[in-house]
Amino acid sequence: MAKHRTATPPLTAKRSRAAAQTAPPAQVSAKEPARGDGWRRRHLLDLDDFSAAELELVMESTDAMKEVLAREVPRVPTLRGTTIVTLFYEASTRTRASFELAGKVLGADVINVSASGSSIEKGESLIDSVRTIQAIGADLLVLRHGASGAPYLAAREANMRIVNAGDGWHAHPTQALLDAYTIRSRLGDIRGLKIVIVGDISHSRVARSNLWALTTLGAEVVVCGPPTLLPAGLDGGGDANESDLPPVRVEHDLDRAIEGADVVMALRLQQERQQSGLLPSLREYSRLYQVNGERMARAKPSAIVLHPGPMNEGVEISAEVAGGTRSLIEEQVANGVAVRMAVLFLLLQGGKAK
Repeated sequence: MAKHRTATPPLTAKRSRAAAQTAPPAQVSAKEPARGDGWRRRHLLDLDDFSAAELELVMESTDAMKEVLAREVPRVPTLRGTTIVTLFYEASTRTRASFELAGKVLGADVINVSASGSSIEKGESLIDSVRTIQAIGADLLVLRHGASGAPYLAAREANMRIVNAGDGWHAHPTQALLDAYTIRSRLGDIRGLKIVIVGDISHSRVARSNLWALTTLGAEVVVCGPPTLLPAGLDGGGDANESDLPPVRVEHDLDRAIEGADVVMALRLQQERQQSGLLPSLREYSRLYQVNGERMARAKPSAIVLHPGPMNEGVEISAEVAGGTRSLIEEQVANGVAVRMAVLFLLLQGGKAK
């Protein structure tokens, strides 16, 4: 469905929030009156305005969900009677499957809708699709879309809860939450950790959400990649941060960036970056920016490796590192179910104990 995979530049966080605020607060606001438990959010659109306390609440809720998943029969009736719809305009394996499983483990009815085979192929607009899904009685919509800002538009038009499962180049909040949770579960407190994110930051919604989450939690974040794949102003230099992202340390030399790192996260490199002239060749990129065993030797002995997937082994990450003892890539996938269970629970139950 190439027509839905629009390569539009992402809405910056500031523009996204401004767009959402143009609609009636009751429909668009990401927050609602507190329920006595610290959770005030109606939607999960991005992590750009999350506090450290809110992020910790998600982590603590995820701990509880991990306990549920560890049971002999991992099923609870917490969300019985609620309906969750996943609407994906782009292909997905990990995110879609984990949301579906998360909803079913919590007892919800889960309906999957794809752009292919639906009225979207007949020209139905996003707004009409959202209204249709709401009309059939959905309580929460999980939306992935190729256009940056699409979940904000959905939140503006809907009374149901909206979860952003990835929009264009803008954000992928649940991936960042599971990345942070994976780091926390292995290394403990994230504050003060040196976390290196390597690759195509400009076009990565995963990287953007991770920058917000990890800096809010107090990590020292270093981004590394060729200048053509890094947003302007990412280091906070100049009169303003042009990228509208939290200022972080920028390095173009991966050997220098990875020195003493606690966490190294490699991002998937899409071949179209070479085709669009942003890279001379994949071979050259791999030579300079591949996370491999030799480079990981410069990190701390306890350092871990993450990758949001899907991977291009031999390009952004070597096979030895991807399948090595430092790799928590499979653990990331497993944690994705528990994190998304926590998100669904908090949005639909407000964090109240059952």
